[in-house]
Amino acid sequence: MAKPGLSAAVLLLLLLGSFLLASSVKADAVLSAPLNVTIRELEVNSALVTWEILEGDPVIGFAITQQKKDVRMLRFIQEVNTTTRSCALWDLDEDTEYIVHVQSISMGGSSPPSQPVLFRTPKESEKMASKSPDEVTMEEVGQTAQLRAGELIIIVVVLVMWAGDQSC
Repeated sequence: MAKPGLSAAVLLLLLLGSFLLASSVKADAVLSAPLNVTIRELEVNSALVTWEILEGDPVIGFAITQQKKDVRMLRFIQEVNTTTRSCALWDLDEDTEYIVHVQSISMGGSSPPSQPVLFRTPKESEKMASKSPDEVTMEEVGQTAQLRAGELIIIVVVLVMWAGDQSC
């Protein structure tokens, strides 16, 4: 015959175990999809995707799916052990439509995907046309550096000739 104290302890352990299991399943179910997913710093070949999460969600990372519109190939980016709420998308094709989804990751799994975000990378010509007068491109910097190097050579030659003329 079993001791009454032992069966009560086993019953208590079973109840506690089922409670812990139920609470962990519930915690996984309440992880919300990221909100306000936005594309920023859109360039010809890159973009920055940002998002927000609900306060209190036990998020330890994120997963991003990036897909060219109407193409089956996807890029999957996953980061864990991070509190960042943005990710750079790179190696994009110019003048191309992309679809992006973001998911939160917790110790128990992933959230549902965010609402899809559709964006189009600009053409190189559009990017150059939208450049403000204060912006300087690398090509312009290179030309300025070449001009300054040529000016520097002329100054050095004049100084050497002047110093040689003074020594006579």
